[in-house]
Amino acid sequence: MNCNVLVVDDSPVLRAAIRKVAKLAGVEEDQIFEAGNGQEALAVLETVWIDLVLLDLNMPVMDGEEFARRVRLNEDLADVAIVVVSTEANRARLDRMRELGTLEVLHKPFEPEDLRRIIGTVIGVAS
Repeated sequence: MNCNVLVVDDSPVLRAAIRKVAKLAGVEEDQIFEAGNGQEALAVLETVWIDLVLLDLNMPVMDGEEFARRVRLNEDLADVAIVVVSTEANRARLDRMRELGTLEVLHKPFEPEDLRRIIGTVIGVAS
């Protein structure tokens, strides 16, 4: 399976959990990248092609909304798939994320099977 996934979350524990689920969904270990905030994630996107971003919204330095806005403004990155994985409950903010073209919103805490299904759907593997 050739699919690069970027996990963007300020919690190392959650990044590890999401990484584990991504591997169970068929993503190879060396195709999973991590960032602790939106600024770090943009730096990853400068060096590696990413097919899917699993994005938290509430992070220091640069939050997920600003990250998604910058990705969508970049012609080279505009088609990158983004799935929000967050505790965010603000409907207006989630609506703005949908307007930015996020594919889905998965609320924390989530069931691993839900994340696995989303990853499988996005990367084209039945789970």
